Amino acid sequence: MKMGLKEQITEDMKAAMRAKDSGKLSAIRLITAAIKQKEVDERVELDDAQVQAIIEKMIKQRKDSISQFEAGGRQDLVEIEQAELAVLSAYMPAALSDAEVQAEVAAAVAATGAAGPQDMGKVMGILKAKLAGRADMTAVSGLVKAALTKA
Repeated sequence: MKMGLKEQITEDMKAAMRAKDSGKLSAIRLITAAIKQKEVDERVELDDAQVQAIIEKMIKQRKDSISQFEAGGRQDLVEIEQAELAVLSAYMPAALSDAEVQAEVAAAVAATGAAGPQDMGKVMGILKAKLAGRADMTAVSGLVKAALTKA
């Protein structure tokens, strides 16, 4: 039986403890804390897709922090955030290439019959479900806007 994402994270946490890898352990503990908080708040057991959504949000936070710290000249904090980002990214599915993302955008535009910028919501709705966690949705949004402006 394939191990779920939560079980994988727990196993990795144990391995990091045994290896005394404090950086990785710290990042994994952040993930487990976020998962537990969501489960307690909503009184549910999270599935892999929901766990990925939490990790995706954490990745976005790290990227924002890195740009803020770089602007502030805090290289020490940038390195910490980049290390956490690497650990978080390991739990996400493989990212799609630019060509694959553009093909998905073109297919979604065709499927919805989108004719201009006013149809952006319809197209993004389809793409969000398909590409969540596998592509940067900000970049996808830009591609959709560009495709619809040409239409």
